[in-house]
Amino acid sequence: MVGIILQEGENIDRALRRFKKKYERSGVLKEYKRRTFFTKPSVEARTEQLKAIRRAQKINQENF
Repeated sequence: MVGIILQEGENIDRALRRFKKKYERSGVLKEYKRRTFFTKPSVEARTEQLKAIRRAQKINQENF
């Protein structure tokens, strides 16, 4: 459960902005979207392979 504690005299807009940031960083929405539809295991494996390739390329690029 994501939540924030309002500080005394804090502007509601600022508190809402803090909540949105915390909510996005927690990954709740991302997890919800992932679970709402079914992806075939072969498609999931392919996306994981692509992510691994991109990570390796990024690491390799940083070393040079």
